[in-house]
Formats: sequence, C-alpha cells, structure tokens
Amino acid sequence: MDLATIIGIISGIALMTWAIFAGGTLSAFIDIPSAMIVFGGVVAATLINYPLSKLASLMKIIKIVFTEKPIEAGDVIHTIIGLAETARREGLLALEDAAYQLKDDFMKKGILLIVDGTDPELVKNIMETELAFLEERHSEGQGILETMGALAPAFGLIGTIIGLINMLKNLDKPELIGPGMAVALITTFYGALIANMFFIPMAGKLKVRSREEILVKEVMIEGILSIQAGENPRIIEEKLKAFLAPDNRKRMGSNKNTESGEDVAWQQTAK
Repeated sequence: MDLATIIGIISGIALMTWAIFAGGTLSAFIDIPSAMIVFGGVVAATLINYPLSKLASLMKIIKIVFTEKPIEAGDVIHTIIGLAETARREGLLALEDAAYQLKDDFMKKGILLIVDGTDPELVKNIMETELAFLEERHSEGQGILETMGALAPAFGLIGTIIGLINMLKNLDKPELIGPGMAVALITTFYGALIANMFFIPMAGKLKVRSREEILVKEVMIEGILSIQAGENPRIIEEKLKAFLAPDNRKRMGSNKNTESGEDVAWQQTAK
C-alpha cells in the first residue's frame, strides 16, 4: 500500500471532522439531496463525457493510487547488467531462457526481439511506439479523474443555486431562511471537498506513477539496445545510472549485488 495516500486521506478526513465538531455537529453537514446532486451529477456527466468501456476500468485505475510502484529503476538496471554479462559471455541467443523468467512483458518483448536478430532501429521503433501508447492509456485514466474533479465543484454550485431558489420561495417565512441557506451551502461544500480531497489529488498521483513507469521503460529500452550493440556491462551500468537522481544512484551502489547472468530472475510485476 502507498502510505502517503493512506495518511493523506485519513489526516484530511480527521481534520475536516475535527473542524466540524469544533464549531457544530456532524448532522448539520449531512444532507441527502445535496449529496445526490453532487455525486449523481458527477457520475452522470462523466458517463456522458466518456464511453462506458473507459469507465469500466475506473476502479482499477483508482487502485493504482493506493499501491506502491511495483518496479524500481535500480532493480531494472541490475537485471539488465546481468543480461548484458550473459550476452557478452555466451552471445545474444543465450538470453532467450532468461527472457522467459522476466515478469515484465515490455522487457521480455524487447529481449526476445534482439534474440531474434531484429534490426536495432526497428527494435527501438517498436518499443517506443508501445511506450507512447502506454503513456496515452495512462493519460486517459488521469483525464477521467481530472474531469470528475472539475465537475464536482460545478455541481456543488448547481445544488447551491437550486437551494437558493427554493429558499427564495419562502421569504415570507423568516424561520426557514437560515436552514435553507445552510442546506444550499452544504452542496458547495460537498463538491469542493470531493474534488480537492479525492479526484484532483488522485489524478496527480496517477501522473507521478505514470512518470515513474515511463522512466523505467526508457531505462529498459536503452539497456536492451545497449545489450544488442554488445557494449561492456560496466559501460551500460554507467549509462543507465544517468536516468536516476543522484541519491538513487548512491542507494543503488550501496545495495549492488553480484548477480550472474544465469541467476537473473527479476520478479517485479509490471502494471
């Protein structure tokens, strides 16, 4: 689980609850019609905006927000170095067995392409095309949550307008104006809360996850092409470390193991 997401949601809800109880009661902030306007309106408008096939994967998309990234660039680099050592010692054909041990389909595909003797430029084009469409699929998921984040405050405002219209009909009854205004504002509260506490931050977390995965895939592409070119494993390692931040390079160096090509069994699972 991603602790940052869990801590953020729990702390946000806790602070909101504390603020509510500090100045009133929780029941004053519960209004079913207001919730129906906001949540129902967001769902309805999102259904209009996106095909049902795209929305069917929404829960899977949200799950990514609550999970740690499954692939570390440092682990990928160690694996590539091991594969490079095998290729340098036994030739590219020896990588076929190691490729089937890999759990990441993207990397497996690249290794099998070079084992088959595919032209380096074609290998690069194939993998970069797949990476481009991966990024596009990620942006679709981000777009859904960003759309919901934009719609929620709008429907909160719509609910407030509805509440104010109903309140103005009762101007001859002063005792109903205060409660009516409170109900009208609750709808705005709901819209702003779910947009800024959930939808927009979740879209932001998906962007971070997407950038992390794309970086890892770029490391894979560069490493696979370097193996195909027959470069020295130490040179490949230094080249791939350039993709990492300085702190990650130091951490990778301190945790460096001595894998041999035959022991490559990278078990990270890709999304």
